[in-house]
Amino acid sequence: MSDQRAPKIAIWPFLAADSVLVGTAIFIGMNAAIPLKATAIIALAACIIAGAAICIAPFILAYRAETKLAEYKTFSSTIQQVENVRGVANQISFATAQWQMVQEQAGQTIKAARDISERMTAEAKAFSEFMLKANDTEKAHLRLELEKLHRNEGEWLHTVMRVMDHVYALYVAGVKSGQENLRIQLGNFQNACREAARRLGLVPFEAKAEEAFDDKRHQLADAKAKVPSGARISEMLATGFTFQGKILRHAVVALKTPSAAEPQQVDLLEEEEEEAAP
Repeated sequence: MSDQRAPKIAIWPFLAADSVLVGTAIFIGMNAAIPLKATAIIALAACIIAGAAICIAPFILAYRAETKLAEYKTFSSTIQQVENVRGVANQISFATAQWQMVQEQAGQTIKAARDISERMTAEAKAFSEFMLKANDTEKAHLRLELEKLHRNEGEWLHTVMRVMDHVYALYVAGVKSGQENLRIQLGNFQNACREAARRLGLVPFEAKAEEAFDDKRHQLADAKAKVPSGARISEMLATGFTFQGKILRHAVVALKTPSAAEPQQVDLLEEEEEEAAP
């Protein structure tokens, strides 16, 4: 449509007619009597006006044709734009339909995701509760096992201490028997038993005679008996024990009975000095 042009009007017929009219006007003017009469003047004016009109007529017709063509082109472009608008409207309608479909699918997806999230939350909560219950049960079971182990450990320690007490009593009996070989054999046996107990963390310790009584390491056979200040140990009745660095039982001792006051002795050095004096 952009290549269309207005049809060309042949100008020569109009020019021929104009020439004839102009020639007629010249003929009338040359042959009319002077002064010109009204009829001659009217004829001359008519010929000139008609010739001028005929001369400009092709240009007017060409202008109208160009105007019509421009209007047609404008109308055609308008129709094309309307068709384009219709195509765009169809595309918009199609896109809207697709968007609605996508929106529906997105809504379904969101709903499914929400359901999955709620289900996962419920499962996570149930799992947490199960793990909490299992943890409490396991803790209770471990607590019972630990109490059993502590109880068994206490019983084992008391049993080993009883055995070590009997071994010590046996060694003391061998010492009091006066037989040196028996004392040596029983001492070796006691050392072997103490070494075995030491490997398990149970270490015996003794209280020596003439050692000052220490309530943090020593105790009497009678726990209610009062210990006088400055008391000394006469003999050890049972060894004390430490377990993993902590005192498990104090050494059982007997205190030395206080004796009568001894007479005062004179310093030998002073006597020698007095004898050596003149």
